[in-house]
Amino acid sequence: MSTQTAVKGSFIQKQANFEIKEHPQSERLYHVEIAPAAIESFLKEVKEKDISVERLEYTPYERLIIASLLEDHVGEGFGTILRKIVHDRETGGFTLGLEGVTKDTDEYVIFATAISQHVGSPNFDAMTNKYYARFQVKDTDDSDSYLRQAYRLFTMHTDGTFVDEPTDWLLMMKMIEENAVGGESRLLHLDDWEELDKYADHPLASHKFTYTAPPSKNVTQTVDRATFFKVNDKPCICYIDQFVYPETIEQAKYLKGLSDSMENDKSVIELELPVGDLVVLNNLFWLHGRAAFEKNKDLNRELMRQRGRFIE
Repeated sequence: MSTQTAVKGSFIQKQANFEIKEHPQSERLYHVEIAPAAIESFLKEVKEKDISVERLEYTPYERLIIASLLEDHVGEGFGTILRKIVHDRETGGFTLGLEGVTKDTDEYVIFATAISQHVGSPNFDAMTNKYYARFQVKDTDDSDSYLRQAYRLFTMHTDGTFVDEPTDWLLMMKMIEENAVGGESRLLHLDDWEELDKYADHPLASHKFTYTAPPSKNVTQTVDRATFFKVNDKPCICYIDQFVYPETIEQAKYLKGLSDSMENDKSVIELELPVGDLVVLNNLFWLHGRAAFEKNKDLNRELMRQRGRFIE
């Protein structure tokens, strides 16, 4: 038996093995709490069935099997609710965690995969040649993008700008964090951006800019993409400042103004995400970035990323 509140699409509810609440930092996000006993029993069954991270990497259908197992332990309809949240324009995102049940990062990957498979199908991640990517942020780095550079602002963007495939959703999970101050995930829902109309209605909004990835991404193609497009008659965005190549000063000024406007918008959320927690976002209308860390020679953070497309 469940209780529901008729707000934000009626997703707030309490079931036997999970509860969905409004996120404490944002009315746009939900926070999902799964009963620790349900997580424990799920991980125990996964182990009994000998489903390892390697099996998930090598055998794609096993990812769907563990999604089904998670729902068996949490409750029928759990995956449908998560999927509806991500599709809902009013929200489009949630956080969720392992409730301290485990600190095994392989189990983090397994759990996150069970969640993501309810949302959609993960894309191949060329950076790691897997369906997910794990990457560290440390004190020093010589990478060719801001992804691993700890002391720079990682500016607002959407994922999948430089690949020729749909990137409808994004999952980010905090795996390890040591000696870290700052580095919060910065989020902005497109409908909360004060100057959305100024840039979405601009003549260059539909111009197809060329995107080219740096060598570390292991993607050699170039892609031409419009910055703004519509889904269900609502504006959506595809943008990252690092990999877009404008051809004129006018185009460069448009992109610079767009980036600066988003970075300085009063609705930006600096999300607190504990180790073992993840955030899932609709990548069509949520932008994300990262605040700079405070300098520390012993800084160590590891994140996991999955991103993919919706399944009809």
